[in-house]
Amino acid sequence: MRLVKDKADVNATPESPDIRIALVSKVAAHMRDEGVKQTGVPGLSLYRMSAPSPCISSTYEPRLILFVQGKKRIDVGKTTYLCGESSLLLTSVDLPVVSQIIQASEQEPILALILRLEMSVVREILNQDEFDIPEESFSDTHGISVGVASDEMLGACSRLLSLLDTPADIPFLSSLIQREIIYRFLRSAQGKHLRAIATVGDQNNRTAKAIGWLRENYTKPLRVEDLAAIARMGVSTFHQHFRSLTAMSPIQYQKHLRLHAARQRILNDGLDAATAAFEVGYESASQFNREYSRFFGQPPMRDVKAHRLSGYETARA
Repeated sequence: MRLVKDKADVNATPESPDIRIALVSKVAAHMRDEGVKQTGVPGLSLYRMSAPSPCISSTYEPRLILFVQGKKRIDVGKTTYLCGESSLLLTSVDLPVVSQIIQASEQEPILALILRLEMSVVREILNQDEFDIPEESFSDTHGISVGVASDEMLGACSRLLSLLDTPADIPFLSSLIQREIIYRFLRSAQGKHLRAIATVGDQNNRTAKAIGWLRENYTKPLRVEDLAAIARMGVSTFHQHFRSLTAMSPIQYQKHLRLHAARQRILNDGLDAATAAFEVGYESASQFNREYSRFFGQPPMRDVKAHRLSGYETARA
């Protein structure tokens, strides 16, 4: 398994502890309950959990997550990302992940801001004449990346959060501050991972379209040739770009989506394992049980029982 720790942004100024501590206080003041809460600022959610967690499976949509306190482990395929104080996490495509809170307590809960990414806004910023796009190769682009937020990024996030105290300013200032956050991210060392996805015609952008199709149609039989056609690539080239973005093959990606969805349906809807298996696209209940056991470490019903006994809510960031 490949381990990825926080990587300092070469364009970031040294982080000031005072800015982060002030941001911790703001998040804590507006997020007193456990879980994820959508705020009055469009696209902005807050996250808080006060204890370590078991491994939770979910699908991350395109978004930026700024962790201001606590530590979290996120597994994508065979790659592990560790997020701590001031970590800025990008997911530029839909990704099935397994995450686990590894440091949180009642006194110092894990706290984060979650900003939904609108690709139309990203493209609008990139297309402005004033935005200087560096000449670079997108060959080493990933659908998820972790870096360290600069003081400028922390300050912009703090100003966005402050709008919750002056709701009358939200309609006018919210979009302006969110554009600043996206601009600063695009200009950072992490920015290439978002620029590649947003650049129409780039191979990563075309691969992202195929990923989006598979995300919406994961219950259907998979033909990699059809996905490659959506991306307008040969099969081998498509495989290479798909694995670079998602850290897995198309078949593994579909399997992860199916297993995650089946687990949620068993947990939340009370379905039995066989029914959940067929609903997410499996034709064989025995194959589903084998793959579920390999992925989650135990058979479906035993896993669900253990999860419920833990009493842990499945709120995710």
